Amino acid sequence: MAQAEQADQAPDGFDWAIPETFNFATDVVDRWATDGDPLALIWQNAAGDERRFQFSDISHLTKRVAHAMREAGIAKGDRVLIVMPRIPEWQISLVAAMRIGAVPIPCIEMLTAREIAYRAEHSGAVAVVCRAGHAERIEPGLDAVAIRFSVGPRAGWRDMTEAYDRSEEAEAATVAAEDPAMMYYTSGSTGYPKGVVHAARAVFGWRYAARYWLDLRPGERIWCGADTGWSKAGTSVLIGPWSEGAASFHYDGPFDPAERLRLLARHRITVYCAPATELYRVVQEDIAAHDLSALRRTVSAGEAMNPVVADQWTRATGVPVAEAYGQTETLMTALTTTEVTPKLGSMGMAAPGCTLAVIGDDGHRLPDGEVGHVALLTPCPTMMLGYWNDPERTEQSHVAGPDGRWFLTGDLASRDADGYFWYEGRSDDVINSAGYRIGPIEVENAVLEHEAVQECAVVGAPDDERGEVVKAYIVLKRGVTPDDALVADIQNHVKRVASPYKYPRRIEFRDDLPKGHTGKVLRRALRDEARTQAQAGRE
Repeated sequence: MAQAEQADQAPDGFDWAIPETFNFATDVVDRWATDGDPLALIWQNAAGDERRFQFSDISHLTKRVAHAMREAGIAKGDRVLIVMPRIPEWQISLVAAMRIGAVPIPCIEMLTAREIAYRAEHSGAVAVVCRAGHAERIEPGLDAVAIRFSVGPRAGWRDMTEAYDRSEEAEAATVAAEDPAMMYYTSGSTGYPKGVVHAARAVFGWRYAARYWLDLRPGERIWCGADTGWSKAGTSVLIGPWSEGAASFHYDGPFDPAERLRLLARHRITVYCAPATELYRVVQEDIAAHDLSALRRTVSAGEAMNPVVADQWTRATGVPVAEAYGQTETLMTALTTTEVTPKLGSMGMAAPGCTLAVIGDDGHRLPDGEVGHVALLTPCPTMMLGYWNDPERTEQSHVAGPDGRWFLTGDLASRDADGYFWYEGRSDDVINSAGYRIGPIEVENAVLEHEAVQECAVVGAPDDERGEVVKAYIVLKRGVTPDDALVADIQNHVKRVASPYKYPRRIEFRDDLPKGHTGKVLRRALRDEARTQAQAGRE
């Protein structure tokens, strides 16, 4: 069955039109460079420094960096770790890698050397690109990575920026639709992060979310503050906007809600993409003091939007909030397009070309109003190729039903009679805090390394601002006395051995943890308890 025919909600005549070959560098960047050459990127940091790039600038720079990468020994299909903050070299290195058919793996700078080592070894990465000033921090995790590029001079590393002034430019690789083109690591409820591999067809397909949800047009400007290691940055900072000829505003600075408004006004942003946590803070500022007349669309994804916050934003700006839903494995599969009326708090409707449904354990669709598994019918162009080197896990994420083979997202939802999906929670234990997906096992392992800890269980606890926060239930070793100093010490320990955003914002000491008959800690019981406490206002 054709994808357009499978879609529950699709524009008339919608066709994925997936080409046989697709190289983002040539078919998007180079194309716009010779088709009007619009603005591609506006970058600013907290100090006020600013850089601007036309598509022609990106085209030339990525050709030169790609040549340097190929000269260093990076070949088509090789995995390349891109460990970058929000700087233009993130976009440049990603596109350069894709130009020669390499597979970039975007990573945030907050990752520890141990987390980088896992990604390097698990993926078999042959190269890494990072800032010169950050190299020392992650070098202990790069034993298996031979080719090292730095942004700026670093002893023993190749300076990527030296290629900017060279004349040699790489010939682009031919990339088939089913060839690997991008890889992300995403946390799960058990074990280590999973490597999610996307084909070139998915990179091509991400343009439709930019078209029907972001509603981007050539020459417009979007600001999405997603961090560089998340697939959301791929779809709404780089791939989606540039596919539509729009410019991205990339801000390298701390989150400040008042500064958000000043920058929206200063740079005449037309499309603002913000998670619920961000808007929660921004709406508390004096919005009327800023000229947001250029803003015509606000979108949100990554966590459920508080209808009160969305209503406050709409009343203050005149721009409603259009929500969407997706995940690393599938990208955006439910959208609030420009053709429908937003229902605040909903996930949106099935995206064009996607058959999204609520199904039971047996793979059958459930009636509207019933809670079940959110599932995507495959094949679907934006669906991942699979989990890296883990065909068993890939297979376990699917279930067969009368309609075909469904991919289970791990989320629970209901669908109303109008086709809108309503989020009901996770079917596993992954914590979604301010749009960051955090695997409890990763945090538990970090907490257990603390000398005072005997046992630990980590769950997501409800939080008005962040949606959920990491909460650790801890049993201390005999003779250890709990106090505020110990709480702070454990939190700082987790920040050091794991990423800072994963630390437990709440800690509760216990004499023991609830366990099942096999001795396994019952996280669900603790999660239910955390929710009960939140509802009772005790936290």
